[in-house]
Amino acid sequence: AVLLMMLASSTATAEQVSVGEPAPDFELLDQNGQLHSIEDYRGQWVALYFYPTDDTPGCTTEACEFRDNIFAFREANCQILGLSFDDTDSHREFAEKYSLPFPLLADTEGSAANAYGVKMFAMQIAKRQTFLIDPEGNIAIHYESVDPETHSAEILADLEKLKTR
Repeated sequence: AVLLMMLASSTATAEQVSVGEPAPDFELLDQNGQLHSIEDYRGQWVALYFYPTDDTPGCTTEACEFRDNIFAFREANCQILGLSFDDTDSHREFAEKYSLPFPLLADTEGSAANAYGVKMFAMQIAKRQTFLIDPEGNIAIHYESVDPETHSAEILADLEKLKTR
């Protein structure tokens, strides 16, 4: 029983952050070798989206939807940051293949996924979830259920509602 408890605690993920809490910070490299942190984006909205892996059907659909709405995100003063366990080389190939105009962050150790509570149990893969972070650095919305085809538009609609409050 003790062994099972130790095993369970070593593979458990952190609790997910809650709406209204400060977004956990991190320092991660993007596909171009540039370092990014949440603090870099103070004063603007951030759509931090976690996804399982580069160049798979759902992940490609989601990334391309963000790409296709990039001008609306820029107009809304919202930075898109994609994040998965893939390394910078994989991210660079993925970004180049689909002309993705936003950073893809390499969370190869899973530290950010753990901090946000989106690491899949006992796997080196992130759950498909998004955190909309406000200009003060707090979680405004946590999207636990994401449809890759409509998620980008959903965030833009929510941003519009949040900005009119």
